[in-house]
Amino acid sequence: MPDSQIEEIKNKLNIVDIIGSYVKLSKTGINYRGVCPFHSEKGPSFFVSPARQMWHCFGCGEGSSVFDFIMKIEGVEFGDALKIMATKAGVELKRENPKLRTERQRLYEICHLACSFFEKQLGNSAYGKDAKEYLLKRGIKEETIKKWRLGYSPDTWQSLSDFLVGRGYKREEIVKAGLTVQSEKGNNPYDRFRGRIIFPIFDLNSQVIGFGARVFKDADKKETAKYINTPQTLLYDKSNVLYGLNYAKLAVRKNNQCVLTEGYTDAIMCHQAGFENTIAVSGTALTPRHLNILKRYSDSLLLAFDMDLAGDTATKKGINLAQSAGFNIKVIDTYSGAKDPAEIILENPENWSESIIKARSIMDYYFDSAFVPKSLSATGAPASLGLGAKFDKNNPQGKKEIGAVILPAIKRLQNKIEQSHWVQKLAEKLDVSQESVLEELKNTRIENITFLTQEAKAPEIDKKGFTVVGRKKLLEDKIISLALKNPENLDLIEDHHYPLFCDKTRNLIENIKKIAMQKGNDSEAIFADIPKDEYRDLLDTLALKAEVSAFAEASADEDYEGDGLDEIQLCLSQLKDIELRNKLNELSRALKIEGDEQKKEELIREFDKKAKELHLPSQIPQSGNFS
Repeated sequence: MPDSQIEEIKNKLNIVDIIGSYVKLSKTGINYRGVCPFHSEKGPSFFVSPARQMWHCFGCGEGSSVFDFIMKIEGVEFGDALKIMATKAGVELKRENPKLRTERQRLYEICHLACSFFEKQLGNSAYGKDAKEYLLKRGIKEETIKKWRLGYSPDTWQSLSDFLVGRGYKREEIVKAGLTVQSEKGNNPYDRFRGRIIFPIFDLNSQVIGFGARVFKDADKKETAKYINTPQTLLYDKSNVLYGLNYAKLAVRKNNQCVLTEGYTDAIMCHQAGFENTIAVSGTALTPRHLNILKRYSDSLLLAFDMDLAGDTATKKGINLAQSAGFNIKVIDTYSGAKDPAEIILENPENWSESIIKARSIMDYYFDSAFVPKSLSATGAPASLGLGAKFDKNNPQGKKEIGAVILPAIKRLQNKIEQSHWVQKLAEKLDVSQESVLEELKNTRIENITFLTQEAKAPEIDKKGFTVVGRKKLLEDKIISLALKNPENLDLIEDHHYPLFCDKTRNLIENIKKIAMQKGNDSEAIFADIPKDEYRDLLDTLALKAEVSAFAEASADEDYEGDGLDEIQLCLSQLKDIELRNKLNELSRALKIEGDEQKKEELIREFDKKAKELHLPSQIPQSGNFS
């Protein structure tokens, strides 16, 4: 790929617009700021510089060009990121390097062709026309069918696979795309979707990555699954995909509110009626990865699906995850007589608008659903709305059951004043003392939920929201900044300090020292001679850091005011502490799995030595975590 085309793509796109479609950004001086999508943090330490066309997080240390951002957040290789960016920029890639045509790209092509195949079948065959008629009767308009690329899969065994093979794709590739199933008899794979309405599933860039398929004939037969979906593939993971978010993300950010529905048709009908901040979680409950994605756009969720919170473990877990992640959750009551949002909108879109306006907070929903209304309590009649079986507050067992449902929800609230409000309300409704409710709240255990990105383990976060890697990079950058201000400070950095730095930092320090030997301690002359291309990312990061005053907010010595020499000494000391803590973690992990007693003794002696250097007790901690 010619560099000129890469530059053309960069020049046609604004990094703020690209990253802003994934992360909610706010203007801070000449730069933009947001919450980092790559690590868990409460305060925003993620910055985007339009002048330098770069991004950097001062919490986890990640940062680089817009291409690196797309690769990291989409989980794709450079070739795929290039295609995504080229599409956004309206640039036609003239020549493709065969090495960039990866397995992922082949699967994208297969899914795209399959989608076109299904679209063409809708209306072009007798059953296809029946399928289209069914969609129109459900209230889905012609233009909506085209926008969402709805289709039909012929009720045959190999129509799609034969079509794709004819386009040059191998049958094993079609299996990998999830479109065919390998025959147990060893014959050619057969089509997964047959005789069904097809709902293409898109990624955030509107590329087809999978399909949902709904039966519309013989749907009442018990042996027939109403919906089947693409299985886990290289492109599609139901725990990481939200249906319709590619169309909804701008509206979600604009409204600072996301409506979550259960089905494909619900999301489609909501968009058609103008409620474009709507998405669907089809085939799975809310997952941590879903919530990580949604957190980029809004922290306000409106739930519009069946919620048997007393009995549905998956639903409870999803809501608990969202609550623990700090989302503001409300529940939309379905309109009387209708089953789902699609039916409500088909009957009257104003009813759906009213339901959204009247959405209840999750705590109000818990309370309203857990308590038996007086009218039912008096007759002894059971109630079956909301949580399922409601509990009678007039007997001890009922009070206990109500507490078991509501107390975990109260405990997940992050604000103590809000907690106190609901404790008081629960005590009043149960006619018990607040002290007893508080005592039970103290004893209530909730699942310790970690808010993760992808499958990575949560990085260790310090009290200011910085990862170990982020803190280390801050210290290294601080040392370079001080060295450029006053090259004499470099005298403090000796050979035994070099292992504390990453390769790029170490090389830059050595470069500055060499230039200083020739130019003297002239800061401007030294800076002018630094190879800018080689250290462009690092120097741009330092400049960005100066602009946003990151050192004043987050450097290790923010409360210390001294000369550069003292500051460098402090930074070197903290870098050594980080190195020692990392080593102690390694030794602790090694001790847990080491079976040889002699080697274990050696590890204990080394652990004891490192602990003394760090001024820690010699006892090996059970957690094995010193970060």
